[in-house]
Amino acid sequence: MEILAQRLRHFGDKLLSFRFRIPHFFLKENFLSLMERVKSIGFSPDLEEFEQRKLGIFNLLNFFQLLTGILLPAIGFFTSKHLPGGTWFIACLPALVSILVLFLNKQYRHEAALYAYFILYPFATCIVFMSGLNPGTSLSFILYGILSVFFLKDLGNIIFSLCFSMVSYFLLSVVLKHYRYELQDFNNGLYLFNHALALGFIFYGLFLVKQENTGYHTNILSQNKILHNKKEQIQQQANALKENAVLLKNQATELTELNALKNKLFSIISHDLKTPMYALRNLFREVHQSRMSATELKKTVPDILNDLNYTVGLMDNLLQWAKAQMRADAVHPQEIDIKKSIQEVLQLLQLQAKAKQISINDHCGTGGCGYMDKDMLSLILRNLLSNAIKFTPERGNISIGVHEHSSFLEVYVKDSGTGISHEALSKINKSDFYTTKGTASESGTGLGLMLCKEFLARNGGQLHIESEIGKGSVFSFTIPRSA
Repeated sequence: MEILAQRLRHFGDKLLSFRFRIPHFFLKENFLSLMERVKSIGFSPDLEEFEQRKLGIFNLLNFFQLLTGILLPAIGFFTSKHLPGGTWFIACLPALVSILVLFLNKQYRHEAALYAYFILYPFATCIVFMSGLNPGTSLSFILYGILSVFFLKDLGNIIFSLCFSMVSYFLLSVVLKHYRYELQDFNNGLYLFNHALALGFIFYGLFLVKQENTGYHTNILSQNKILHNKKEQIQQQANALKENAVLLKNQATELTELNALKNKLFSIISHDLKTPMYALRNLFREVHQSRMSATELKKTVPDILNDLNYTVGLMDNLLQWAKAQMRADAVHPQEIDIKKSIQEVLQLLQLQAKAKQISINDHCGTGGCGYMDKDMLSLILRNLLSNAIKFTPERGNISIGVHEHSSFLEVYVKDSGTGISHEALSKINKSDFYTTKGTASESGTGLGLMLCKEFLARNGGQLHIESEIGKGSVFSFTIPRSA
């Protein structure tokens, strides 16, 4: 029971504490809400942020001056019986100016409110002093002068307000020292409080000005930072767009080149492939109709065989090119015995060389091991050797060999053929289609050398060509050496 009683007492204390906190909380919330409403009197969407802050300070100052301008004379009226009541009514005149100022701001007449404050407020204060009462508020003239510098825009208005306030202060506080009713004699506490209040308004006004300026500058810095970040984002987007534009331009160029290549290939397919097929068809038709003798047939076979060799090479290049385009990044490098790969290609092209009685000299030695895609290497060797046979006259010589270096292998194919002109070399180096008839009228497409250059580039190699008209050519390429 005792424990239960303690808990009940504890709960009761908490409940009482909560009851007393509720009014305090609501009073604070209501006061803050009132201050915000007073501060926002006269706000309009067309006012800039800095002007809104100044207007908020101006409203708060007038609101507090209104409260004190009514409350203090009322206190004096009830506590100082020796002063006439009309004197205290006159002391309320500055508070009426605050009411007028707040009303003008409410009507969005902000400039008129400023003029009313800085002209009528000092004037009303002067009337209070001239009525014979010294309430101890002479420091208010200093407040008017300080605030005029902050609130007024025109320099002439600032100078007028400063002069009016300072002259009034000098006349009322220095020249006219003695008044009929000295509040200090009747209510010294209220007199001192008025002085302290004037000082308080001065410091409070300066504090509000400083606070709002600091907030405004902080907001500007924050906005500048946001703008800077946005500028960087826009710059990044602009750079990205620029890069995309360059990429799209490059892609458009590549598409144009590929389209030209496609047209060329279709031309090759439609013209060059059908020629040997027609020759074979006509040959077999003549044989079938018994119009051709064995001797004539024997004479025709070498030409048809030559066309078929060209067609087989062309078909192989076309298939390899199509495969390369569909699998642009499909490169499968591996360790390769160069000597073995060269011998395999020599065996494939043996009959083609024998038909022109061309001797091919193998200077590969041990060869060494390279590192690249095996199928691509075979195509490169086959095209270079086939070109050498094509442009080498009958009973000519071709040499193929390998130079070993520390980090790469250099494979060369040297022929004693017709050579290549500078103009033709320039086209080949630019990857343009270039073809011409061989020494035995062999056809060509120019696709083989293009594939060689492309496949070498994918495997980290490079094609080099040295040639002179009438003295032959040397085709060489490098590939990485196997580790």
